[in-house]
Amino acid sequence: MGTPPATTAQPQVTKHFTSSVLLWVRTEQARQTGMDYWKGPHSGIIAATPGLEEYRQIHLAEHNPGLWPATTGVETAIPAERKIDGIAEVTFQSALSPLKGRKQTALAYKDEVNVFRRTLLYAGPPNTSRWHDVASPVETVGARAVIYLRRRPGVRPGEFRRAVKKELVPALADTGMLKELRTQSFMPWIKKMWDTPRVAHDNPADQRFHASIILGFAEPAARAAFLSSPTVRNLSHQLKPVVSAIHAYDVEAALTYVKSGRILPHYKE
Repeated sequence: MGTPPATTAQPQVTKHFTSSVLLWVRTEQARQTGMDYWKGPHSGIIAATPGLEEYRQIHLAEHNPGLWPATTGVETAIPAERKIDGIAEVTFQSALSPLKGRKQTALAYKDEVNVFRRTLLYAGPPNTSRWHDVASPVETVGARAVIYLRRRPGVRPGEFRRAVKKELVPALADTGMLKELRTQSFMPWIKKMWDTPRVAHDNPADQRFHASIILGFAEPAARAAFLSSPTVRNLSHQLKPVVSAIHAYDVEAALTYVKSGRILPHYKE
């Protein structure tokens, strides 16, 4: 990838310890029934976990063929059989926080089978989740996209991370169109980190992801304009040497249940 020229100062960045659980709701009932259960009873279990800085549910649209522009040699169409329904985004107060929440985690383990057919935990070391200050606090997000990146076979992890951190993310921030920008780098996926009973955790090596990006926009038209822009098309071609798949999901809702370490009385969109 060639480094795009910087035209504005890059935003401030705060580093966090975040895990993302990719979720597929059960198929023997209506999809909305499962999404509502996740939003309701299951959310209460997770929100009550000690040591959380933030807990968000990212509800993905049912129709999600892939928002990223088609790029030769890169998988941008989301395979129907692996299409994700939602993401539990959990940010911890410290590296020791997961130990504080073991009791609630056990409850979540037992409850998962009531709503999910497959769950995959993607985790990164502390400080590898980064929130970029691309907008003022009073600006609202009216539309989002979640992007998952898969490293191309043969590319070293360090080379992939550098391309994302040093080239892709600054170029995205530099557009001036974003109201939210969050990035995560993932450790190698290990099933035993979240091996809940009677729920599938199949994740073939050629289907795994290595980083994610959440993009927020003022409204859906701004998102559509951004994703169809020459800037994004150029970035996609520049990423091709290090990335084999770019799956961009349409986000239906982002619901916050814990904010700044405090459980909210009602979730906040």
